[in-house]
Amino acid sequence: MKSSEILIDGFSRVQEQVHAVLGGIDEKALTARPSDTANSIAWLIWHLTRIQDDHLADAAGHEQVHTADGWHARLGLPFDAADTGYDHSSEQVGQVVLSAELLRGYYDAVHARTLDFLRLLTEPELDRIVDTRWNPPVTLAVRLVSVLDDDLEHIGQAAYVKGLVS
Repeated sequence: MKSSEILIDGFSRVQEQVHAVLGGIDEKALTARPSDTANSIAWLIWHLTRIQDDHLADAAGHEQVHTADGWHARLGLPFDAADTGYDHSSEQVGQVVLSAELLRGYYDAVHARTLDFLRLLTEPELDRIVDTRWNPPVTLAVRLVSVLDDDLEHIGQAAYVKGLVS
């Protein structure tokens, strides 16, 4: 099995979980927060999608789905187009009020772009340095695993919150 096939499998598992969490959920549950400072399901899924979109677009050298395909305008959130949710305040988390349909649509668009990139990925490309701000510099392989790890953590949190509020 090639590395790209393993990564495709991993990112497809995230998609399955995004769909599972968003299945049969109402808007009240999407924005419910277990405490005043906790993240909502809507914020968690929006954020994991933004990180995947941002990091994969950077690695692939293309524009983010968020802006290229009009998702920033469609989502209508009060954040700059480059905002991924990193270091959001509790107030900002509360501003992410989106339907399951919009969250699923944006995630699926990012997932499709991710798979397009991964299908063309060759083994030697995984060693390419994509971020020199770290020591050691970050390779494409490390960045992809980091995004996958972040996605899985956040969708697990969203599933937990769904269990608490539904």
